[in-house]
Amino acid sequence: MKKKLVYFLCTGNSCRSQIADGFLKALGSEHYDVKSAGLEAHGLNPRAVQVMREAGVDISGHTSDVMDSEILEKADFIITLCGHANDHCPVVHNNRAQRWHWGFEDPAKATGTEAEIMAQFREVRESIKNRIEKFVKEGE
Repeated sequence: MKKKLVYFLCTGNSCRSQIADGFLKALGSEHYDVKSAGLEAHGLNPRAVQVMREAGVDISGHTSDVMDSEILEKADFIITLCGHANDHCPVVHNNRAQRWHWGFEDPAKATGTEAEIMAQFREVRESIKNRIEKFVKEGE
């Protein structure tokens, strides 16, 4: 059976889309090919790498990539993780793709002490993990 291609999109492909990418690869790689990208490439956020390592998922080898129109056209699922990407995602002529928006707060914008910022990263990580688990369980 051909794996379905899931394309996670965010503004900078540094945090939320990387976390979603890592969890879906860890939890659903037998059913899904997973890619992620941003409207821009902001680099992999070190705090995202750290909180994913805490969850047992290594995303340290991921790269921050700019959206690829060829992947958009091939995707079975196009999932935006922030309002900016949802609002600015280009028109996709791929009629079979299911396009969804899963909005999550941007942990990279968290302020406060390092402990408070990391708590925000962990909260967003858990929210994304829960959504990915539901996606895998329901088969979509």
